[in-house]
Amino acid sequence: MGRGTGRVSDRGRGIPARVALSIAGSDPSGGAGVQADLKTFAALGAYGTAVLTALTAQSTRGVAGVVVVDPGFVRQQLDVLLDDVTVHATKIGMLAGAATARAVAEVLRARDVGPVVLDPVMVATSGDRLLDADAVAVLREELLPLADVVTPNVPEAAVLLGVEAARGPDECVAQAEELLRRSGTTVLLKGGHLDGDDSVDVLARAGGTHLVTRPRVATTATHGTGCTLSSAMAALLAHDPGADLTGVVDAARDYLQTALTGGIGLGVGHGSGPLDHSGLSRGAQ
Repeated sequence: MGRGTGRVSDRGRGIPARVALSIAGSDPSGGAGVQADLKTFAALGAYGTAVLTALTAQSTRGVAGVVVVDPGFVRQQLDVLLDDVTVHATKIGMLAGAATARAVAEVLRARDVGPVVLDPVMVATSGDRLLDADAVAVLREELLPLADVVTPNVPEAAVLLGVEAARGPDECVAQAEELLRRSGTTVLLKGGHLDGDDSVDVLARAGGTHLVTRPRVATTATHGTGCTLSSAMAALLAHDPGADLTGVVDAARDYLQTALTGGIGLGVGHGSGPLDHSGLSRGAQ
């Protein structure tokens, strides 16, 4: 190839990337965890980075096994990454153990990782437990106050509060506001576990409470919904860290709606199938 052709300089071209970080576990089936987060970051125009906290033997049918990454190595992954790469927003997912949760909290106190979206992953869509009991206390007492927004589903909010699970939107509002009062952290309580024609999420923040309502999608392809919503929020915050969270949640929920609808036809696996994270680029309706 002749001189001056077929070569593109890697400097001085384009717009600097907005970087989102996922701190989470791996899902070999690609529907949840780090894999879902990276797909979501890419779909929403953020450059994805990832620190692994656990390896899972997992499919759309459930979780068969978990190997927790040594907490010291989780810390090393974070330190090496952050020494080199500026991170504009962070999503935290599966932590698996108290020591890992504590290691992540130590990093958040010491380093700038942009706005933090904490998805308190405790139970997979399949019902498998993904967070041990000791880690719940560390998450509640150390990580939650460091986050900008926490995104529990109905069972997870109940665990964080030590109460019975909400049975309807009114109880979700009360629990979201109580979790906000206790933690000082903005809460997005996801209502997907409830019945009804609409899925109602509750955003409770210092400025008031906002309901986010979307028509419920009739599908069994729901593997990784929580991962996808929280990583969508992180991707959007990477682009605009000071954005109003009401608008961020609405936009992230729109992306999730598209991914849920597109997932109906993917045909991946034989259990709770994955979402279509690339639905936006394919024009899914």
